[in-house]
Amino acid sequence: MSKRNKVLLGGGGVVLLIVLVMVSTSAKRDKGTEVRFEQVGRRDLVAAVTASGKIQPKKKVDISADITGRITRIAVREGDLVQKGQFLLQIDPTIYQANKQRATAMMSSAEASAVQARANRDQSQRSLQRTKELREQNPNLVSQEQLEQAQTAFEIADANFTAASHGVEQARAGLQEANDQLSKTHLVAPMAGRVTRLAVEEGEVAVPGTFSRETGLLLTISDLSVIHTTVKEDETDVVRVNIGDSVEVTIDAFPDTTFVGRVTKVSNSAILTAASQVGGQNDRAVDYEVEITLSNPPTEVRPDLSATARIVTDTRKQALAIPIIALTVRENTPVSTEQKPARGNAANAAPAPPPAAGDTSKHGAGPKKETEGVFLVRNGVATFHPVKVGIAGEEHFEVVEGVQLGDTIVAGPYQAIRDLKEGAHVRPSRESSDTTRRRS
Repeated sequence: MSKRNKVLLGGGGVVLLIVLVMVSTSAKRDKGTEVRFEQVGRRDLVAAVTASGKIQPKKKVDISADITGRITRIAVREGDLVQKGQFLLQIDPTIYQANKQRATAMMSSAEASAVQARANRDQSQRSLQRTKELREQNPNLVSQEQLEQAQTAFEIADANFTAASHGVEQARAGLQEANDQLSKTHLVAPMAGRVTRLAVEEGEVAVPGTFSRETGLLLTISDLSVIHTTVKEDETDVVRVNIGDSVEVTIDAFPDTTFVGRVTKVSNSAILTAASQVGGQNDRAVDYEVEITLSNPPTEVRPDLSATARIVTDTRKQALAIPIIALTVRENTPVSTEQKPARGNAANAAPAPPPAAGDTSKHGAGPKKETEGVFLVRNGVATFHPVKVGIAGEEHFEVVEGVQLGDTIVAGPYQAIRDLKEGAHVRPSRESSDTTRRRS
């Protein structure tokens, strides 16, 4: 073979190779973007919100010191069950017993003074009466001055008796106060429950918590028969929470058990907590307290255990649903209903009339705006269709309008949906093919 023929044959092979590569690339391009297909179906949806909080008893009492004194005896330990009226602890009563004795003595002295004042008053009253009688019988026997002196003596004696009577009342109040102070050295349980906190030891000095609640706290008794979970719900979710909603509660201390309960209280006032370091009012997170009552709390539960609540806010039975990942946002130009072709007849629809003179809009379309929707697939072509969604389940949205049962939509992956263009060619991925075969 001549050299010229060899060159021609080699050049033809190169050209053929280039043509084959171009055809292969074109074929791959015509196949379109590989995405996951899914048909619109019906599902049972459960809308829920989650929040974290603490386990709290329905009722607890912090027992604090009302007087100052050294603790001489503690009759309970942390974790003990106590009954109402049961003795808890003793504060040294020596000073308060002395105060009671002093008040008792002052009471006796005041009563004695009152008796003496009463006798003086009665004597002055009798003397005044005799003076008046003598004055009436013979004015010469008793002068007017003597009568006035007798009257004055009686009034003074009566005033002294009144003062002595008030002195008795004052002494009685002092004795009552001393008894009250003495009784506060002997503390008993105000209700039945469990001692969930013992903050002192024998020998410590109990002081009143005048300016700090923690300063005077001795112990805490909690009624653990009814357990609450108090969680903080964000302002965007609390509006969906209602009293009576079903709740699933998981307690960190019991990781393998899920407890059920009901929402029993939703606060009307917010708890403001700093959400950023900016410090402005608009940069604060607004949370609301939600109280949940557990139906069957564990017997080993303790206050302040960490818990997570899943509050069921709404449910739908066999609702038309799409995957959450399938919902995307695109700029959409609203079309008037008079010019928008009906679904399924787009190929036979008449073209829209041209805009009138001076009309800057495109065939009656308004300005573009972002719209939520999904990509429907027909004949390998993806087209964006706006949809209206309802409640959100864990993985699916309820569809109120926009798609029909059995429609094929693009359901993933996320990056493909994000980059997908209107009218793009798509082809099913192996994952969607396997899913279709399993369903069939």
